[in-house]
Amino acid sequence: MDILEISKECLKTSELVVSGLKEKGLKITAAESCTGGLVSCCITSVAGSSAVFDGALVSYANRIKAGLLKVEGDVINTEGVVSSKCVAQMAKGAMRLFGADIAIAISGIAGPTGASKDKPVGTVYICVKGKNHTINKRYNFEGARDEVRSLSCLEALRLALTVIEQE
Repeated sequence: MDILEISKECLKTSELVVSGLKEKGLKITAAESCTGGLVSCCITSVAGSSAVFDGALVSYANRIKAGLLKVEGDVINTEGVVSSKCVAQMAKGAMRLFGADIAIAISGIAGPTGASKDKPVGTVYICVKGKNHTINKRYNFEGARDEVRSLSCLEALRLALTVIEQE
C-alpha cells in the first residue's frame, strides 16, 4: 500500500470507529508519540466526531509521558518508551486525563534515526485499552518514516474497532 491508499483506509476506518463509539455511547482518546497526532487527525476528520472525542495528547518527550501520562520512570529507564509496558501506561494515563472509555497509545521508531539492534526502524507498540478489553501489540512496519507513521495509525484504528466491539 502506498501512503495515499493507507490514508484513505485510515479515513474509512475512522468513520467505522466513530460510528461504533456513537452506537455504544463511548468516548475515545489517544496518547501518541511517533504518530504525532495522526490518529487524532483521522478521528476528527469524521463529521460528528466531537460526540465521541474530547481530546488527546501528543507525548513526544519522555518528560511528557512521565509527567502527564504518569508512565513510571522505571519503565522508561529499563524497558524504554518503545515498549509494551510504556504504551500500556500511556493508554491508562490518557483514559484518566480525558475521562475516556477507550484509549489508543502508540510509541515507536519511525526513523530514519533512533533505531537499535533490538528495536529497528519500524518497531512500533500499540495499546488500545478499554474498560473491559485491552490489546497490546508490537509491530515491525516496513518503509520510510511517513509509511511507518501511517501504517501505525491504520493499525491502531483497526485495533480500536476490535476493542469497541468488545466493550
